[in-house]
Amino acid sequence: MAASSRGFSTTQFDFKLRVAPLNVVPLPKNHVLELAPRKRRKLCFDFADRVRLGSGAIWCCCSDSVTPIRRTSGPGNGGDKNEERRFDTKKNPHIHRVRVQASPAAMPFASPPSFLKQEKFFPRCTPRNSGPQSRDTPPKRDTGIANEKDWGISLLNENVNESGTNEDGSTWYRESGEELGENGYRCRWTRMGGQSHDVSSEWKETWWEKSDWTGYKELGVEKSGRNSEGDSWWETWQENLHQDEWSNIARIERSAQKQAKSGTENAGWYEKWWEKYDAKGWTEKGAHKYGRLNEQSWWEKWGEHYDGRGSVLKWTDKWAETELGTKWGDKWEERFFKGIGSRHGETWHVSPSSERWSRTWGEEHFGNGKVHKYGNSTTGESWDIVVDEETYYEAEPHYGWADVVGDSTQLLSIEPRERPPGVFPNIDFGSPPLPEAIDDSPQDLPPSQ
Repeated sequence: MAASSRGFSTTQFDFKLRVAPLNVVPLPKNHVLELAPRKRRKLCFDFADRVRLGSGAIWCCCSDSVTPIRRTSGPGNGGDKNEERRFDTKKNPHIHRVRVQASPAAMPFASPPSFLKQEKFFPRCTPRNSGPQSRDTPPKRDTGIANEKDWGISLLNENVNESGTNEDGSTWYRESGEELGENGYRCRWTRMGGQSHDVSSEWKETWWEKSDWTGYKELGVEKSGRNSEGDSWWETWQENLHQDEWSNIARIERSAQKQAKSGTENAGWYEKWWEKYDAKGWTEKGAHKYGRLNEQSWWEKWGEHYDGRGSVLKWTDKWAETELGTKWGDKWEERFFKGIGSRHGETWHVSPSSERWSRTWGEEHFGNGKVHKYGNSTTGESWDIVVDEETYYEAEPHYGWADVVGDSTQLLSIEPRERPPGVFPNIDFGSPPLPEAIDDSPQDLPPSQ
């Protein structure tokens, strides 16, 4: 393994960024559609449900678990009440009041299928001796970034290289070691895995912790597996603590990537989540998602940014399509500072014959109880009114610096190598990092036919 404090070099997967699933349902021709605001929650799926689009039957990932959506009777009526964001202002004095302007018609978005069947996984490795107890299971969609305690990372204190066979004929192995490098770099790691007796199922898992003399600390996990039906999955998680070279402020960053593919259907999904926090309240969160279920594909991106001084930016962009040529989507953005700000968005639909419909809407919040609402659509709708209305928005993240510090006790307890007297860490004050280029293409997932 290379001695790098920013990456685990034994990783066998090289996945480009992709975005993962939107919850989608095709609509009748006369239906006006709207996408739901994002919800980080576990949804159930069922392949048995279908929907109709024109004369063709399309498999849909719909089940009885449907993401709640915002509904409104029409933006032109100032008295209509949209569903408001669910914030408890009594519990958080930093929450300002704002009403969400949604587009007029509602469209349910169902979750894609959890096609990997838990009961068909290779049974966990349970040797009578000291073999590893496999905790490897496929990742779950829309579960965000787990806390370190959910992983149960326990690194060995000595170098180990062992293997064995279980009573059912399945095999296991476990390895551990330590690598040292310049600037006080140290990486302690443990690898483990196993296979069924016929090699049709397997699992792998790697744990690591890293540190150096600059104060950098990292804790991480990578795991993968496949079962006898050809279903496969991959997941990685990590958190790190470092001091920003430019501001000297402590930062904690957490991230997770998850992927699963069906071995029997043209189905799969990918998600990338990230969270960044600093000691002064600056916070950034986001996710990119992509998914496919047979004839349908969906994408989603969202982000949140809090500058720690009251300025907030939030945005969401979702879209989907079917192989028949129907496409639809929804996006919105909001910016607020000290009770003043704006929100705007668009809902759109393209038919198989390339006929396009869209509705755009916007709000301006002046901070004095007045809200300017405006919008129009391709069918001739338009509105431009000023109403008396309170403003609601979340001025601070519901999970911030104090929370992430409290949930990162194992990360903070990593012990770096002892630094000899007179030796000082080498800190790189290079150029500030540039934003990452985002590749939205659905890499490594089944293509449309």
